Amino acid sequence: RVPGAGAKIDVSRVPRRERGMTPYDVMLSESQERMLVVVRRGREADIERIFETWDLTSAVIGEVTNDGHLTVVDHKEQVARVPIQLLTEGAPLRRLVGLPPEPAPALDIDALPPPADIGAALLRMLASPNLCSRGPIIRRYDHMVGDATVIPPGGDAAMLRVKGTKIGIAMTTSCNARYCHLDANLGAQLAVAEAARNIIATGAQPLAITDCLNMANPDRPEVYWQLEETVSGMAQACRSLDLPIVSGNVSLYNESAGGAAIYPTPVIGMVGQIDDYDRRLQAGFKHEGDFVLLIGSSHNDLGGSEYLKVEHDMVAGRPPELDLARERAVGKLILTAARAGLIKTAHDCSDGGMLVALAECCLLGGIGMRGPALNPEPPLRIDAAFFGESPSRFIVSAPSRATPELQSLARRHHVEIALLGMTGGDALELEGQLKLTLQDMRDAWEGGLEGSA
Repeated sequence: RVPGAGAKIDVSRVPRRERGMTPYDVMLSESQERMLVVVRRGREADIERIFETWDLTSAVIGEVTNDGHLTVVDHKEQVARVPIQLLTEGAPLRRLVGLPPEPAPALDIDALPPPADIGAALLRMLASPNLCSRGPIIRRYDHMVGDATVIPPGGDAAMLRVKGTKIGIAMTTSCNARYCHLDANLGAQLAVAEAARNIIATGAQPLAITDCLNMANPDRPEVYWQLEETVSGMAQACRSLDLPIVSGNVSLYNESAGGAAIYPTPVIGMVGQIDDYDRRLQAGFKHEGDFVLLIGSSHNDLGGSEYLKVEHDMVAGRPPELDLARERAVGKLILTAARAGLIKTAHDCSDGGMLVALAECCLLGGIGMRGPALNPEPPLRIDAAFFGESPSRFIVSAPSRATPELQSLARRHHVEIALLGMTGGDALELEGQLKLTLQDMRDAWEGGLEGSA
């Protein structure tokens, strides 16, 4: 803060879309996609030419002063003059109190019956609004505008090329509101970690995040507590994964007139960079005859899961535990393997669990997979093995010649790796347990949002 610094703003110069706006309206407007820039005097025309290159509207609306006041004029009429110190330090503060909400419903995992038909359960999962294809939404926008898209939306992350270079910029968003409802701190950590895996699944290095914190009424102590815990969890994950938070916004009071509140929903947006976009990865299987492997370990993580909601109509338990050191190790393994050319595809394994991730790899690539029956060793349950949402996991495909080196690399990183099967055919098949054609899975997956988007 510079002592004595102030500003003079002429609201008549501010670009606007609405007629009849008063100076009060202009100064308090929260219109999005705007930026205030302070430019060295005499360089205004240079900046305006840059904005014009990108078809952006700009205007010189005022100047920095040394009188310690924010002065607002409308043409030549002064409409406001307020000391800067009053705005930055003298505004009254609200002291809110946060108290933990009632504990989330407990989950007795041993009371859950095993799935009677794994294939039927998978189809119901693929049709779930939270897991189904976003195609009806994606098709509403031409994502090839500008001829820069090298990975289209619909997978883990989209990617744009930086024209004139080989650099690719990956972008994704992530959040599981059920997790945050059950444990706001852990849910926020998991959102950051999943966003990082989405970026890593393209072969890009995560760089930074932006956040959108959506909450109910913070005047209620339990909601304010959720807000505090969300910020704390997000900060913890970002520090551990070395990710700066470069921007963000907050949306509060999200509840109906009857008081029904949304779940705390800290949406994480993340960007990453790959130095050569020709070496990018995508989720869909590319070639028949490749080995399919699970990177990372699975546990009985059904708390807050999509499976628990879809198959048992329950939102209960504790979200999956997150080991941030292991998250870093798994991410480093995937990026090292990608840069060495050991893997052809990669897909984050999270919402819906391993079997949903496998189905998505098949559907996005148009290639099936065959493998032996999955018989997990106790205490891992069969439903958790297929649909549990343990973090720090990826589904990858690799050529047979590269698999031994990939397995050796995983051991050096102290990360579990398991062979699931081989790509090929037109079905997802686990011997004696499951056989679904790509068409059957596609019908369920692509029909989830039809008619509603």
